[in-house]
Amino acid sequence: MGNVYLITGASSDVGCALIDRLYQPGDVFIAQGANDLKGLGVLCQKYPGAIRTYSVDLTSQQALDAFVQDVQANHPAPTHFIHLPALRVVNTKFKKFDEERFEQDLSVQVRSAVTLSKAFLPAMAKARYGRVLFMLTSYLLGMPPKNTAAYIMVKSALEGLAKSLAADYASFGVTVNCVAPSMMETKFLADTSDLIVQASAEANPMGRNATVEDVVPAMAFLLSEEARFITGVTLPITGGSAL
Repeated sequence: MGNVYLITGASSDVGCALIDRLYQPGDVFIAQGANDLKGLGVLCQKYPGAIRTYSVDLTSQQALDAFVQDVQANHPAPTHFIHLPALRVVNTKFKKFDEERFEQDLSVQVRSAVTLSKAFLPAMAKARYGRVLFMLTSYLLGMPPKNTAAYIMVKSALEGLAKSLAADYASFGVTVNCVAPSMMETKFLADTSDLIVQASAEANPMGRNATVEDVVPAMAFLLSEEARFITGVTLPITGGSAL
């Protein structure tokens, strides 16, 4: 058997492209999405039997626990864990801070990462091999944009978890890293003003925003055997906008 990839947020543009990039015969992809698995349909047809899809609401601890139990009962232990989900960024002045949405995003990004890491990293440590990768943002590099407090706080917590896991599991052959892309033109930007997207592209030294094709190869590298001595890092993928 090949690698076993557990990918949360797998139905995203990045998730689908990453599966397509990583696939090798014998690999298994345990692919979580939330009520939108259409993007994975083409890949399921392209790689029959390799992709096991799950629709799981990560804001529900009960649903997440059931997902963990099902994976543990019906699949080999993951060798790779890639954590991509996030609520879309909503630019809101801090005086209108939405506590309910913040709690939802905290569950989607951080609490779910804690639960899944507790469930699957010990098995990686026992096997003396594992790759873990979290999706962050270039907003954490230097001064963040205005009106993004909720998003910044959640991503900062996720980065803290990654660094702690890297320290805890390095001696067991398990690497834990992050990528931090600048604004990436995907369906994730659906709630972001076109003016903000355009301004970001114009401000980038390369004159454009990031694309999935810019980000996925870097992710694949950090998940590879060649990156075995790299852990605890956050790799900027920014076209030079964050140095």
